[in-house]
Amino acid sequence: MPYAITDDGVKLYYEETGSGTPVIFVHEFAGDQRSWEPQVRHFGRRYRAIAYSARGYPPSDVPEAISFYSQNRAADDIAAVLEHLGIGRAHVVGLSMGGFATLHFGFRHPARALSLTVAGCGYGAEPSQREQFRAEAETIAAFIKSQGMAAFADKYAHGSTRVQLENKDPRGFAEFKRLLAGHSATGSANTMLGCQRERPSLYDLVDQMKALTVPTLVLMGDEDWPCLTPGILMKQNIPSAALAVMPNCGHGINMEEPDEFNSIVSDFLAQVDSGRWPTRDLCAVTTSIMGMR
Repeated sequence: MPYAITDDGVKLYYEETGSGTPVIFVHEFAGDQRSWEPQVRHFGRRYRAIAYSARGYPPSDVPEAISFYSQNRAADDIAAVLEHLGIGRAHVVGLSMGGFATLHFGFRHPARALSLTVAGCGYGAEPSQREQFRAEAETIAAFIKSQGMAAFADKYAHGSTRVQLENKDPRGFAEFKRLLAGHSATGSANTMLGCQRERPSLYDLVDQMKALTVPTLVLMGDEDWPCLTPGILMKQNIPSAALAVMPNCGHGINMEEPDEFNSIVSDFLAQVDSGRWPTRDLCAVTTSIMGMR
């Protein structure tokens, strides 16, 4: 099996297909590299498509200590995979936990990013929800440790932003739930505590957003409620960002509507690759309600 080794000695399993400009996919908490199969098949026709499993997700290593898991490590692990593959710059596409990692990769390694697709990003970001989010993360980790992944998957997979996948694609939903149930309990609990619970609020990162010049696509489903307001925050403050919202969609948009997801991201990458992706014109920024400057 192919592995990249991080600077703290963790082995990350990856898969790749195709050739050309690299695109690396960064999965969500409830997924792994297999979650990106609809994208790897699509983008592998025109790009060098790479997907990897985060630390804590077999066949990647599962460190026992929570200290091995953090938001910064998640961002730096993207760089570790690129470094191992000899890739200087790549398009980075992340969903949810992977969307946070993608955004932080842009903050920490902007010279390595051709573009950033930050999808389904925002859970627990709003200031009024911070303590609730942290408490829920601790509850989830405790449940995983005591009840195991199968019991966790049976509850988590039926959440309010997952029912859309279940209703549209019962077979796809069953596969999502089955793969989630097979994850490492140790890795999932540690990820929830070390990475999810401890990550900074997006509302504390506005200055870094304003300094970000990498072409950025903020993408979400319109029924992914925890991401809607944070998505607008990113659009407002990242000068190179566009906002796209997929109608009647929940959280797992790359699996829920893969053709639409692939089309939106493909158009974005094509504009970036052609050098036509804009930075916001300052004339579009005004305090006037009617648009007068």
